[in-house]
Amino acid sequence: MTRKDHAERHAGKRLAGEMARFLAAGVSAVGTDCGTYYLLLRWWSHTPAKAASFIAGSGVAYLINKFWTFGRHERSGSEAARFAALYLCTLGANTLVNKLVLTLFPRLTFFAFLCATGTSTVLNYAGMKFWVFAGERR
Repeated sequence: MTRKDHAERHAGKRLAGEMARFLAAGVSAVGTDCGTYYLLLRWWSHTPAKAASFIAGSGVAYLINKFWTFGRHERSGSEAARFAALYLCTLGANTLVNKLVLTLFPRLTFFAFLCATGTSTVLNYAGMKFWVFAGERR
């Protein structure tokens, strides 16, 4: 095995591990999001409940992804600012998709939640990997 082959194999394993950690972090964040969403639906309408639940899940996502998924242990105001900017954008995408799906299928609340979450998951992974936590990796 050449040095290049070994490096490519190691990079592939590192990426697979990173994606597995991202998915585990995502399950925690989505659980927070979903639980908060359904709790808030007792008192609020869909859009404000979805926005608030997304923010709660975002806090969980930031902490787990910063420290575990991407291994960034130093304090960084710029990372936090980039994360906030990313999540502000994906909050818009998330609530828009949720609202559009509910407009098309008014009784499918959980389906709308899944569509919104799937959309923001893809956008968040790309944004965190290539922008928010793009510095030197562990």
